[in-house]
Amino acid sequence: MRSSRLVTALRYGVATALSLLFLLPFYVIVRNAFSTNQNINAPRWSWLPDQLNLANLDSMLSSDSTGVLKGLLNSAIMTILQTVGTVVVSLMAGYGLARFTHRLSRMVLGLTVFTLMVPTTTTFIPMFIITSQFGWIDSFRGLVIPGMFSAFATYLFRQAFLDFPSELEDAALMDGCNPFTAFWRIVVPNSTGTIAAVGTIVLIGSWNAFLWPSLVGREATRTIQVALSQYMTSQNVRYPELFMGSLIAILPMLVVFLFLQRFLVQGLATSGLR
Repeated sequence: MRSSRLVTALRYGVATALSLLFLLPFYVIVRNAFSTNQNINAPRWSWLPDQLNLANLDSMLSSDSTGVLKGLLNSAIMTILQTVGTVVVSLMAGYGLARFTHRLSRMVLGLTVFTLMVPTTTTFIPMFIITSQFGWIDSFRGLVIPGMFSAFATYLFRQAFLDFPSELEDAALMDGCNPFTAFWRIVVPNSTGTIAAVGTIVLIGSWNAFLWPSLVGREATRTIQVALSQYMTSQNVRYPELFMGSLIAILPMLVVFLFLQRFLVQGLATSGLR
């Protein structure tokens, strides 16, 4: 009995220590966001700032010279468009790979899985050349369309549709539905859990994207992550504004995670177990 209590206490202790370790970076962001530059660069680091400094937030909201607020709007637009587009495209592609068992479909599935092993950054140069030739630089088309075709999301939908009972589709076809209508009226409404899981993963990835928006985006379509990089130059790093901007960039995804964490866990479990 005593050893069982000791093991339980040890587990809670380890879990608490790991939780504090994971929360430490977030605490540092919040602490430095409301600190002065002198307090951040002080030789002796303190857990609490000497005084609560709201000038960083006021300057960022009143004088948006670096485009942080516009970057928030651009990030929101890009994230919503890319999430919806990726889910729709991957939903149909995954359904096709799950239902059509032709030799060609197996080859397409093999190529899809193969692309998962290719680092995404290696495809940026050819994608940038194609995007530039289409005239999509500094446009939401250039930010969104190249990222809509996700092999990872397609594979997750394909695995989910393999477990979907085909008898429901056969019954709809016998009642006079065509395959397209059966897909949208039978399969999609009964796959909301998988759609939400994939959508949550794509949503977080799109919001946190930095390299591709920094290549394609310019003044009109600069996202929040790219806007924050302006606080770091070769001569100086404006730490208070950088941490405040980072806090502002984290808050939307923190709210999303709190409400959609169940679907995120479901998506990770789907990708790992199937």
